[in-house]
Amino acid sequence: MATFLNMSSVKLTKWQVALLLGTPLAIGLGMYVMRKSGKKDDKTTAKGGKQSATTTSKSKKGKIENKTLSIDGTAPDTELERKKKSAELGEQLSPLKEANNYKTEGNNCYRNGKYDEAISFYDKAIDKCPTEHRTDMAIFYQNRAASYEMLKKWHKVKEDCSLSLEYNPRYAKAYYRRARAHEATKDMSECLDDVTATCILEMFQNNNTIVFADRVLKETGRLDAEKGMREHVPVVPSAAFVNTYMRSFIADPLQLMELPTAATEAPLRGFVRARKAFEEQKFDDIIAACTEEIESSESDAQYKVEALLMRGTFHLLGGSFADSKHDFDAILANADADPILRVYAYIKRAALFIQTDERDQGLSDFLEAEKLRPDNADVYHQRAQILLLLEQIDEALVEFDKAVRLAPNHAIAYVQKCYAEYRLALLTNDQNRLGRVIRDFELAIEKFPDCVECYSLMAQVLADQQQFQQAQLFYEKAMKLAPTNPSLLVHQAIMMLQWRGDIDAAVALLNRAIEVDPKCELAYETLGTVEVQRAQLQRAVDLFEKALLYAKSQAELVHVYSLRNAALAQINVTRKLGIDMNTISAMAQSGFLAQPGM
Repeated sequence: MATFLNMSSVKLTKWQVALLLGTPLAIGLGMYVMRKSGKKDDKTTAKGGKQSATTTSKSKKGKIENKTLSIDGTAPDTELERKKKSAELGEQLSPLKEANNYKTEGNNCYRNGKYDEAISFYDKAIDKCPTEHRTDMAIFYQNRAASYEMLKKWHKVKEDCSLSLEYNPRYAKAYYRRARAHEATKDMSECLDDVTATCILEMFQNNNTIVFADRVLKETGRLDAEKGMREHVPVVPSAAFVNTYMRSFIADPLQLMELPTAATEAPLRGFVRARKAFEEQKFDDIIAACTEEIESSESDAQYKVEALLMRGTFHLLGGSFADSKHDFDAILANADADPILRVYAYIKRAALFIQTDERDQGLSDFLEAEKLRPDNADVYHQRAQILLLLEQIDEALVEFDKAVRLAPNHAIAYVQKCYAEYRLALLTNDQNRLGRVIRDFELAIEKFPDCVECYSLMAQVLADQQQFQQAQLFYEKAMKLAPTNPSLLVHQAIMMLQWRGDIDAAVALLNRAIEVDPKCELAYETLGTVEVQRAQLQRAVDLFEKALLYAKSQAELVHVYSLRNAALAQINVTRKLGIDMNTISAMAQSGFLAQPGM
């Protein structure tokens, strides 16, 4: 959940992780690597410039056979006329030749928008063609499916494409057309399998197919995420995750408040117990302890509002957004609540709204917090982080400036402002500004030598500038300060792929990230993506399933489900086609999977 991570995770978003591993667009898996090619799948195009699956194949001399049209634009050769001409010429047509003549007439009708007539000709071609001519039979059925598609008879499209594939199991066009029919009837799982087959059979060279696959993956991910959110069991995040989130605040009252020392040896109860658990990093105990405080009688509840704020915070961190909002709403509905606690309820509810894609409400909550406490640095710092994530860099810089003026000694706000300056320098291609930013990072490290984020963000900037060796030095300094920070390990793994293409080193770092933080969703996801690159598809699926356990928002679930679904589809298709994933690249280079023209 990017909102809750420090800004060292902003530069390398999840989709950027996929791109770094060599996968274009937003698919996130190695299976959809697009190879640049000038080749076209179809040998000819239909009227209007669009590709048509019903164009005729080239003759040996490379010319396309044409028929003369009658005055009304229809093909003049009826079956009777054709036999008459053949008799006159003394020509004996073979069944295959006759079938291909029918196909040609069907193609003419198709190009003229006479789809029912085209179907009639394709029917005759299918009836006439000897079944041992499997390639021709596959083409006839696929052409008839194209006509049914124009008539939106989706069941017939699927039926004919399936028959076509019985004759030619590696016919990319039939898979692609059936995929479109599945999409039209909302059969998205079948659609994904068919478009995946098309990608593999086209050797990943057709950008239109890749874009189609991307769209289907997102839709299957969305559908699965909707179900997944209903069944999702919230998990309290790891100590590393919680600590990173808490460090991003300048003056959170939950972290600063001091409770009176207990006068007796009696067991701690309610919010006092929750606060003690927080200090000892026993985060699994916090929600229950806060609930005890909230549900106690009014006379015993000394810290009810504080308990609501803490419980709402941990519900938020665990992805229980409805429960979190309920707690923040209760604070904000209480006019007698401490204004400082209300400010932080607004700030955290704003983050919640951003996570649930309710941006306007989130920004509105920041405005309400600012009205209550215009001198609170966290209002501006937290809003700046949100704006940076939303790619509103100029606005984010304004907010970082306010935060740094109010809290000049807060290291994270200071260095994140440097990072925002860097993003703006890149956006405007301002080399002078870029040079100043690098110096600002160096000054930040001098000023705050114990701040992990100073080193990690500097490392990201250097890696982004292809200065990998220097970046590695800063990652090593960051790791000395935070040896159990899984985010640092994940980013180093990604850099190893960028820098050296060293998959073994990257895998070792990712496994180490999982070892130090078994709840690190990004580590599972990134490692799963690498395993796809290594053709270890079942291993990748297992890793994506683990990532789903620790995903916190619907957006995260959509993304990880899309990755998992792509890997599953690839497993299904390669088994069905009898293709070894390790040989796909070699086949693509050799043209082994090339398809016959229509």
